[in-house]
Amino acid sequence: MGANMQMKELVSVQTQMSGAEMLIESLKKEHVEVIFGYPGGAVLPIYDKLYHSGMFHVLTRHEQGGIHAAEGYARISGKPGVVIATSGPGATNIVTGLADAMIDSLPLVVFTGQVASSVIGSDAFQEADILGVTMPITKHSYQVRNVDDLPTIIKEAFHIATTGRPGPVLIDIPKDMAAGEGTFRYDQEVHLPGYQPTYVPNLLQVKKLTEAVEQAKKPVILAGAGVLLGKASNELKQYAERQNIPVINTLLGLGNFPAHHPLNLGMAGMHGTYTANMAIYECDLLISIGARFDDRVTGNLKHFAPNAKIAHVDIDPAEIGKNVPTQIPIVGDAKEVLTQLLLQESKTGDYTKWHEKLEDWQREYPLWYEHSEDVLKPQQLIELIHHYSHGEAIVTTDVGQHQMWVAQYYKFNNPNKWVTSGGLGTMGFGLPAAIGAQLAEKNSTVVAVVGDGGFQMTLQELSVIRELNLPIKIVVLNNQSLGMVRQWQEIFYEERYSYSLIPNQPDFIKLADAYGIKGLQASNEKEANEVLKEAFATNEPVLLNFYVAPKENVYPMVAPGKGLHEMVGVKP
Repeated sequence: MGANMQMKELVSVQTQMSGAEMLIESLKKEHVEVIFGYPGGAVLPIYDKLYHSGMFHVLTRHEQGGIHAAEGYARISGKPGVVIATSGPGATNIVTGLADAMIDSLPLVVFTGQVASSVIGSDAFQEADILGVTMPITKHSYQVRNVDDLPTIIKEAFHIATTGRPGPVLIDIPKDMAAGEGTFRYDQEVHLPGYQPTYVPNLLQVKKLTEAVEQAKKPVILAGAGVLLGKASNELKQYAERQNIPVINTLLGLGNFPAHHPLNLGMAGMHGTYTANMAIYECDLLISIGARFDDRVTGNLKHFAPNAKIAHVDIDPAEIGKNVPTQIPIVGDAKEVLTQLLLQESKTGDYTKWHEKLEDWQREYPLWYEHSEDVLKPQQLIELIHHYSHGEAIVTTDVGQHQMWVAQYYKFNNPNKWVTSGGLGTMGFGLPAAIGAQLAEKNSTVVAVVGDGGFQMTLQELSVIRELNLPIKIVVLNNQSLGMVRQWQEIFYEERYSYSLIPNQPDFIKLADAYGIKGLQASNEKEANEVLKEAFATNEPVLLNFYVAPKENVYPMVAPGKGLHEMVGVKP
């Protein structure tokens, strides 16, 4: 009986299939819930098998929209986003998303079609060397040359994308590999001798950090996206409270520590809070957890935490010491490291004077703007969105001024509510990312906050929102310009607004109507309250066009080449 059962199981996992069928069966075994894609000639064998597969496929209106939607899905669900694109232009249209996911550590498995194996290298119709194009911006990449290898490649791709420091993996499938037949066998385990991420930290290094905390007088924690990716928010909160250490967030780390918590000093960096930046400048121990010391966080490295001992916790050893000299390097998963720190017996230092100084800074130099009842201030709008969404929405953004205002004024108290493009700074990200986020959390309120510039880069995805009836609230901060570009031109280029002003905008309300989506607009506080109240009362998608003060700037600001302590635009 036992032998017969084993034989049946063997037959079930070793059967003859086409490459396309193998792909679909492999996705099912990986429990993939949604595929974002766009068909074309080289992937027709795959799409033909998708037809009766029962899998949920989202036809985005552009490949870039598809991969950004997959990023939003990955960020919120924690599961890998899956994308299919055809060869040539289909593949090259996803390059921006691959680069974005790579630098922001998002797990993606991306399948590109390719011309038949026999004509690769001949400049065949819609041929592009997508492996060569994307090698620097993927965690790993494959090109299938034997149909029998496809299941193993897919299994490895999901493993690589989701383990260690997450990232995008690309699988290039020639058309004859998708159409040809082979033996399907899906191994249950992956063992890659050259790829063994370190999760558990060196305990001697953990002990060194514990000792450094005991000796410090002015410690701070800089918490990045690695805390979220490691699902370590609870451990971070426990550790910060036990040791009474204030916490500063990076842009991508927002939500990993409650914004309302008395130990939270806000966001650091170019548009960070005065208190957060000054705390980094004056601290004597900086504990970085899951942050990679991006230049927008550090400012001029000569002035970054100049008096501090640096402890750097990261799952990617390549990040430690890359930008900032590190005295206590700890390679490991954020959750594992924080768990080990919590197990250590440690004294709580006397940080009374340090906390008093931080509280004085918070009181004297808060985030600020000049309120107006006649002109809608963007900061004011973000506060209203926070109010009407009860501070519980998943918020996605493009890149620019509106992104910074959301980071400053939408107070994230819970993890996995914030979806933005960090390292690459990708305009057009916010709207498709909201689609992926909504599909990941079907019962959550999702708000896409976009600029009038970035919105026009991927607005065709409104069609998907209407087709799937996703109740996303699309908020356009319309200042009739490329706001951050205009701000830099004002401050650094003597107000020479070279091609950054866009006075001739389309009628966004008519545009929404063309896609079958309700459109509302406002230009002052009273109108903003009315339309937001109406929008959040419905379970339908709504596009909200807000005419905001066109010359409002994001402050505080650390100019390029300056240290974090050299902020301008601080509350007078």
